[in-house]
Amino acid sequence: MGVAVGQGASVLSSGSTKQIDLDNRVAALLVGEHDAHLRTLESLLNCDIYLRGNQLTLDGTAAEVERGEALVDELVALLRSGQSLDTSTLELAASLSNSRGDWARDLDRIVSDVILEHRGRRIRPKTVNQKAYVDAIRSNTITFGVGPAGTGKTYLAMAMATSALLSAEVARIILTRPAVEAGEKLGFLPGGLMEKVDPYLRPLFDALYDMMDTDKLTEHLARGTIEVAPLAYMRGRTLNDSLIILDEAQNTSPEQMKMFLTRLGFGAKMIVTGDITQIDLPRGQHSGLVHVREVLAEIPDIAFIHFDSQDVVRHKLVQDIVSAYKQHGEQHHPARKAAPRGTSEKRHSGRRSAAAAE
Repeated sequence: MGVAVGQGASVLSSGSTKQIDLDNRVAALLVGEHDAHLRTLESLLNCDIYLRGNQLTLDGTAAEVERGEALVDELVALLRSGQSLDTSTLELAASLSNSRGDWARDLDRIVSDVILEHRGRRIRPKTVNQKAYVDAIRSNTITFGVGPAGTGKTYLAMAMATSALLSAEVARIILTRPAVEAGEKLGFLPGGLMEKVDPYLRPLFDALYDMMDTDKLTEHLARGTIEVAPLAYMRGRTLNDSLIILDEAQNTSPEQMKMFLTRLGFGAKMIVTGDITQIDLPRGQHSGLVHVREVLAEIPDIAFIHFDSQDVVRHKLVQDIVSAYKQHGEQHHPARKAAPRGTSEKRHSGRRSAAAAE
């Protein structure tokens, strides 16, 4: 972005202290409620930051203060462009500022990529890998999002699907999950279809309610433009002009995965999400999500995006828990090591390339 902060006044004082002049509105948004953003920035930058009037002061080593000024400069530019700040944006900005290249441009690309806005709330990628995932969905017919819980795989897929439906890019959304606990034998359970599958599909409904008014969602469900069903109900169908999401795909068998992928019709896209560290299949049964990467990695128009604990956008403690389990698993089961962070496997026009990073 490269714009100056505040009124363009950045004053170098003695040693490693800098004062940055801000206008009233930007100062209030930058510090956050009860100075929460300032405290977050202090921990991320490892320097002291405080506001006196409309003058922001950074105090630390020369390198810390220089990096801090550049970061504040870009955050102010984001605020002036109409973006808002939250903890994930601050963490993303701080992480990118450590990298080489035009990190400010990368930050702007990620933060400005608003997939959907509902009731004043913007849904957008919040990490580099989430941006890669969103870009892969736009560019490919089939996209796999693989990684731990809380990394936004399903939520972003739902947002992309909802956006595509509302903009008439597709005629319908189809959401499915394998009902592992019921062994896919839902006919033996009491009640109608929705009563039977509600426990397995409830997380998908929760996401939809975040993105659409209740009456509108009810209308779409009644008309069949949004369909939510267990994976077993996909057999024998051809799904045209649809965006189809298979969630919890680690709990499919290789045969179920093949069945699902071959439902793809004209004008359709598929998004497959799952966490290969949380497989609930019976002992000895192979996961279709693990198997499919070995089979389809070289096929054009198919992308694999891999997430890790740094992409977790839930409570900070969830990041630590995911990292601890991953480390424990790699120490005790070396063969289960996941693909490198940020990996995108896809083949297009005869060459391998990585998905765009956010």
